[in-house]
Amino acid sequence: MIKDIPTPSTKEVDKYLKKWNTMENYVLQENSLDKLFFQTYPNNTDINDILIKASSLNDFYSTNIFSIFNVAKHILNLDIDKRLKNGDTSLVNDIAKVTISGVDKNFYSFATKYCSHHNPLEYPIYDNYVDKVLNYFKNRDKFDDFTKNDLKDYIHFKNVLLSFRKYYGLEEYNLKEIDKYLWQLGRDYFPKNYKKKS
Repeated sequence: MIKDIPTPSTKEVDKYLKKWNTMENYVLQENSLDKLFFQTYPNNTDINDILIKASSLNDFYSTNIFSIFNVAKHILNLDIDKRLKNGDTSLVNDIAKVTISGVDKNFYSFATKYCSHHNPLEYPIYDNYVDKVLNYFKNRDKFDDFTKNDLKDYIHFKNVLLSFRKYYGLEEYNLKEIDKYLWQLGRDYFPKNYKKKS
């Protein structure tokens, strides 16, 4: 049984945002991705630019995409720059669904990261840790009535985050800050178990 997680509050969020700034590897990784996405290759009209951004994300975040070229080509064909700028939430699901060698794939977590690194205030990142924390507080405090699968639909996922922020009175924080808080909370309270099953 999971030990009780402190109720979300400004004090808790501030504590985790402060802690984030002490994690040198994550801070430098984010800084280098910011440089890549905002300064070096801000657009998505050249396959070479997309490939280097997608490869870097895949490596830093261990998203386990073994055919990154197909994903980059898919992103190029979607012509995403205007939609990214406008914060079009339907874009995440469009990027996530790729067919590789006749097999339909759903690189949902990667797609949230790709969009977030272009427009972090509009595109919060979905990952396993965030999923677990949101489900924990939903079950404990009933802040929202989403189902497990709802978080895998990006429009719904973002609405759940907004509902979380409002319920706990955290409106002073942007979605990127909420993101950092939830991810660290998940890492602390739901650590991945890499032990082999016997």
